[in-house]
Amino acid sequence: MGRGGLRLLRGIAVLAGLLLALLGAAPVCAEGAAGAAGFPQESHYRCGGDPLSAVFQPGAVDATAIPNQSAGTAPGSFLLVRWRGIQLQLPRTNDAGPPSFSDGKWWWSVEQPDHPQFRLRQGLGPIEEFACEPLG
Repeated sequence: MGRGGLRLLRGIAVLAGLLLALLGAAPVCAEGAAGAAGFPQESHYRCGGDPLSAVFQPGAVDATAIPNQSAGTAPGSFLLVRWRGIQLQLPRTNDAGPPSFSDGKWWWSVEQPDHPQFRLRQGLGPIEEFACEPLG
């Protein structure tokens, strides 16, 4: 095998190793497991009268060198929300203060962990707020 073939094999091996590392590093959501900033990996609430699960994910681009961190969450962190048959992936905002997550329509904040704020903005109309309390 020539030099070009060896380089190709090495490149494939490096890519395969990176892919395996990425797949192996995928976070596993286990109830009660601690996440960044003390967030449980999965939390359960009743919001607006219905069950809601929120799963904090540190994200693929988190870096401790990023200066805009809030309670241990860096840009790239996100929250997965399951509620009323919908699933949302809310990226961490760059707002100062306690961590908050928003896609511009939905907004979640843990300023008060026992009563997180969950809001919906529909166009230019009023903001709908759903009262939340922890389950269990």
